[in-house]
Amino acid sequence: MDPSAAGEQRLLQLNEMEEFRKDAYKNARICKEKTKIWHDRHLKDRKFSPGQFVLLFNSRLRLFPGKLKSRWSGPFQITQVLPFGVLELVGTDDSNRFKVNASRVKAYMGGVVHRDPGTLAMEDA
Repeated sequence: MDPSAAGEQRLLQLNEMEEFRKDAYKNARICKEKTKIWHDRHLKDRKFSPGQFVLLFNSRLRLFPGKLKSRWSGPFQITQVLPFGVLELVGTDDSNRFKVNASRVKAYMGGVVHRDPGTLAMEDA
């Protein structure tokens, strides 16, 4: 049991462990970069223009939670596109204008939006 040989052996082990740690950081960085590339490839580029109709996502719908209640409201018309993803919307009655983040809207393709909260009569079969 030579103390100097044991000390050198321990230093070699510490250096080897340091190399493993550096390799782990490098591999984690490579994996993160590949994941970011994959995620960015699947993002859809959404461009909005004034006059376009959109639906607005209501994330604060907590009063009447339910599976069948839609969280999308609208259609709203875009009056102005501001920098940094801000849209100015106006409702169908042209009375209220408000600004929202572009990530909360999606393009409206047309069709009828039913707002009747009435009941649906089920018949016995």
